[in-house]
Amino acid sequence: MTDSSSPVAVAEAAPLDDASRARRVRKVILAAGTGHFVEWFDFGLYGTLATVISLNFFQQGDPQAALLSAFAVFGAGFVMRPLGGLFWGSLGDRVGRKSTLATVILVTSGATVVMGILPTYGMIGIWAPLLLVLVRLVQGFAAGGESSGATTLLAEYAPSNRRGFVTSFVDVFGFAAFVVGAGLVLLFTATLGSDALNDWGWRVLFLLALPLGLVGVYLRLKLEDTPEFQAVKQKGEVAKAPLRTSLRTSWRALLFCVGFVVIKAVGHWILQTFMPSYLQTTLGFSQPLSYAATVIGLLVIAVLVPFMGLLSDRIGRKPVMIAGCAGFILLTYPALMLMSGGNFLGATVAMILLGIFMAAYDGASSAAMAELFPTNIRYGSMAIAYNLSVAVFGGITPLLATFLIGATGNSFAPAFYVMAAAAISLVVVLRARETAKLPLRSEA
Repeated sequence: MTDSSSPVAVAEAAPLDDASRARRVRKVILAAGTGHFVEWFDFGLYGTLATVISLNFFQQGDPQAALLSAFAVFGAGFVMRPLGGLFWGSLGDRVGRKSTLATVILVTSGATVVMGILPTYGMIGIWAPLLLVLVRLVQGFAAGGESSGATTLLAEYAPSNRRGFVTSFVDVFGFAAFVVGAGLVLLFTATLGSDALNDWGWRVLFLLALPLGLVGVYLRLKLEDTPEFQAVKQKGEVAKAPLRTSLRTSWRALLFCVGFVVIKAVGHWILQTFMPSYLQTTLGFSQPLSYAATVIGLLVIAVLVPFMGLLSDRIGRKPVMIAGCAGFILLTYPALMLMSGGNFLGATVAMILLGIFMAAYDGASSAAMAELFPTNIRYGSMAIAYNLSVAVFGGITPLLATFLIGATGNSFAPAFYVMAAAAISLVVVLRARETAKLPLRSEA
């Protein structure tokens, strides 16, 4: 047996240096990002196609009630995310990141393909929305292991001075998935017409998850597990019960992570899922114009996020996250007022404005969350906190925003929910310590 103090043993257990990480990081970003793209391609499609789904899967008569039902089903998927986080996060901390994340893509893409072949309300009546809920629950369970796992993978491969930049690509690919999904909806609507999209075109979009999923699985399985996890494994520091260890040793970090995610969750689902239907149903924009404004806004986020991540590497996570929160608090209401003018340019400018604040927060927050936890419980801890916050605050966002408009008669009422979420995260960020320059810990 090799002495644990020998140079050989130390070399085997030591993580890669920054130069070695930099040479590998592009491949890792592609593998992590492709899988993340697949995961959120479906979520983006569902939100963008909410009005189409309400026509196909719910009894017609009251369009607002049907749309609320579609958003309620959307929220149902989030119920399973904490359970998925418990399962996948624990698995990822015990057996490794890459195999867990590859399995997550298989489950997600399979469920998305099933959604594309589901019979509609006109075919089987009440069974249609019930089956839709079942598929959404499966998707939500799988999603519970994706964001935290992909962030963990990137954080543990990133050079120490580029964790903000590298982990920001989780959100780049996530928003790119929404851009592509919304862009395809816009393309289908423009070329085939709304009737064809409502009738059968939506199915084709969901079925695209199959080839995308297979590519994502292949790329992730080709990776080695992260150098941080391999080092922990070689040292015998893998947590046998990651959840128990996390609750015992890192409960404060869990609370900080929950708080970090509040505006991230609300902001994402307002911009990605609620806005297309809001522009159509509440503000009276046509389908093509509402999809176009959404696509432009999300594209701006995808482009800006890496620059915000790089900025957080230079000046710290906290200043960039604080700026994002402050922007949402001060300018969400004026942005919705600008949208209400009925002018496409105004709606697009408003989406871009909100997108800048989202990009700032996302660019810094992914690394900030990963830096809260040691390697042997990082995946599971992030999965628990992230998915709990998303389930409580994010999943209900489209439904609550739609409800607030109907209950108050104020088309700007959703702004108050966004502002409140930003205020919660701002308080948490102000109380957190700066982690940008600190090394990743290996053990709790």
